[in-house]
Amino acid sequence: MAKRDYYEVLGVQKNASKDEIKKAYRKLAVQYHPDRNPGNKEAEEKFKEATEAYEVLGDDEKKAAYDQFGFSGVEGMSGGHDFSQTFRGFEDIFGGDFSNFSSIFDMFTSGSGKRYSGGGSGGRRGENLRYDMEISFKDAVFGTKVEIQYTHTETCTACKGSGCANSSGKKLCPNCKGSGQVRHSQGFFTMASTCLTCGGEGYINEHPCKECSGTGVQKKRQKLSVTIPAGVENGKKVIIPKQGNAGANGGPAGDLYVFIHVKPHEYFERHDRDLYCAVPISITQAALGAEIRVSTIEGKTIKVRVPPGSQNGKMLRIRDEGIPSGNYCGDLYIKLVVKVPEKLSRQSRELLEEISRIEGENETPQPIPLSNLS
Repeated sequence: MAKRDYYEVLGVQKNASKDEIKKAYRKLAVQYHPDRNPGNKEAEEKFKEATEAYEVLGDDEKKAAYDQFGFSGVEGMSGGHDFSQTFRGFEDIFGGDFSNFSSIFDMFTSGSGKRYSGGGSGGRRGENLRYDMEISFKDAVFGTKVEIQYTHTETCTACKGSGCANSSGKKLCPNCKGSGQVRHSQGFFTMASTCLTCGGEGYINEHPCKECSGTGVQKKRQKLSVTIPAGVENGKKVIIPKQGNAGANGGPAGDLYVFIHVKPHEYFERHDRDLYCAVPISITQAALGAEIRVSTIEGKTIKVRVPPGSQNGKMLRIRDEGIPSGNYCGDLYIKLVVKVPEKLSRQSRELLEEISRIEGENETPQPIPLSNLS
């Protein structure tokens, strides 16, 4: 079943305050807690769903990532939900009295922050991995292919992921009967804790594989060719499915998140799909107009007409010379920077003085309305 929007799960608006989010989660946690709904799978799933939503919306960083990118923005932040972090604020969320809900943490974890899988021996999805890649500005504009190397875990070839040295396999834990947890009744509530016999796995491996020490996975150095799409922005990520760590007990592999860091260009800046650069022109080119040559990000040279009377800072727009995006391409904006010579020859000075006399320039200039400068 597809995930529901976290705001919808908690029943709050996107602009809800932290207090409103806490109150909404508290109400659902009390309503659907498994100890109040024994044997009710639907209530248990709703409780887990609400807890996952609060883990994201109750954390400023995760909430910002979710608001911008949705589920994909928070999926790579950790290798599974860290409920120990979610519940570090029990007393704050539940008004200082959480004694009746102490089994929540154990329900989701097996003592060490692992996600509770319900069946102990069932396959668990592998962790997502993060790789940070730096590329040039030009490669970000036009796209490229980059070969990377990183370390991840793969299914052990010797035991094929079982973790066992022979065909005898793993035996069901006699203490927890495969659940991975031991439950104790305490009054109205049932308390769950990690089974110490099997460490929460639900089974016992009497003959672990020597190659992987019974883990079922091995560390491997991986080479991979990553395609960077044209127009990728700084800070974006490319997700490569099933190239993260191998899953435990035959579970699927996690994904590889390649985060893109674009090096700044010496001459160009980007704003969305448009490129900006600055080009110097002389006083005479600005006054009389001219045809200048400008290099584009692609490396070709184009002719650009400077209109007569161009002022310092004037922007010229060149269509379709920006960043490509499918059938659309942004524009190139050229800022004209009028360069005033620091030293003048005698003849140049005389010519400029003559122009000043002809134009009747006043040594006391009149103020210019600020509206004319925009």
